[in-house]
Amino acid sequence: MPAVTPTTVSSSEGSGGQPAVTRRSSWAEAAAVADAAEEPPAESLELTTEPVEPPLDNAADYPSSRRDVRDTARVAMADSPLPDFISSPGLFVKEQKPRPLGGFRGAVYAMTGGAWNMGPGARQREEDELALRISRQLQGSFNTAVLSLKGGIGKTSTTVGVGLTLAEFRGDPPCAIDANPDSGDLVERALGEGIYQQASPRTITDLLSNIDSVDSLTALSRYMHHAGRFHLIAGEQDPEVSDSLTAAEYLRIRKLVSSYYSVALTDCGTGVTHNAMSGILQSADNLIIAAGYAVSGAKRARSTLQWLAHHGYEDLARNAIVVITDKDEVSSRVDKDAIEEHLSGICRQLIAVPHDRGVADGDLVTLDVLRPETRRAYKEIAASIVDGYV
Repeated sequence: MPAVTPTTVSSSEGSGGQPAVTRRSSWAEAAAVADAAEEPPAESLELTTEPVEPPLDNAADYPSSRRDVRDTARVAMADSPLPDFISSPGLFVKEQKPRPLGGFRGAVYAMTGGAWNMGPGARQREEDELALRISRQLQGSFNTAVLSLKGGIGKTSTTVGVGLTLAEFRGDPPCAIDANPDSGDLVERALGEGIYQQASPRTITDLLSNIDSVDSLTALSRYMHHAGRFHLIAGEQDPEVSDSLTAAEYLRIRKLVSSYYSVALTDCGTGVTHNAMSGILQSADNLIIAAGYAVSGAKRARSTLQWLAHHGYEDLARNAIVVITDKDEVSSRVDKDAIEEHLSGICRQLIAVPHDRGVADGDLVTLDVLRPETRRAYKEIAASIVDGYV
């Protein structure tokens, strides 16, 4: 069969006056023309955004349109956003009970390798709560003054015990200032007499003499002593100058300390009328009033609170923490409950420190040798102090 080759006939009119058919010289061009003729109009290729409506058995049971469904879902998601691992990680992880320490619960936990976790008991939960109160973050610097009208009733031992407790639980180290005008022994009680004698003898007087050159914590640390994370400024030991600290000088020390420490304790010595006392009370955020179970100690504690209330320090008196230390282990003739009741109504909180040889000997105070009841009392005092800051 002879090959048929398309030819192009080009004419303005065909037979009968109709337009002539244009024949292409290429089969490819002819196919392209045919394909183009079969394509739908451009507008018919646009995809509609409206979904096809499903058949409804009962139109009353459905929204009027799919648009209503989308709008309803959009509002529901806006009102209740889906949780995710970043904003709500606790929704995807089961809460784990704290590990019980000691006692029957701790024994069961240890014997079962943690398979049976009964959680901590009431005592441990109370201890954990105290730790949280002590360790809370503070905005600013705060100062607690520890004072009494009578010596030898646990004022300095309370300062050391509470300071060491704050250092144990807080992320930032506390500082203590020995402002006792009678050759205070705060640092000796925290470090031990032997270590203190071997250490640098710098005191609060030395710091005052060079205070203008102290412009960093490193510079300040040269005038301080360190019982672990508990930092202390020693009182003046020379009797001829120990009572020379003025209110203005104390305020300079306090201002410097406030730049680097969020919690400070001030051991005020005996009495409330010595030279530095007005500066101490002016800068104090709360007070610890040291007392004893002896009748005279309780009376002096009450007198201290009354003096404060009558000399412009009503808030300090009302928010004071009275600490009764059973230092001398008084006889059964003393009604301890009556003394506590006598003092508890005129202060924010009253806390009793039981008799403990680690406190009563008047020497080094370390938490490791104290009875659990004594350590618990110091925790309660520390927590109450921080409560007063917030």
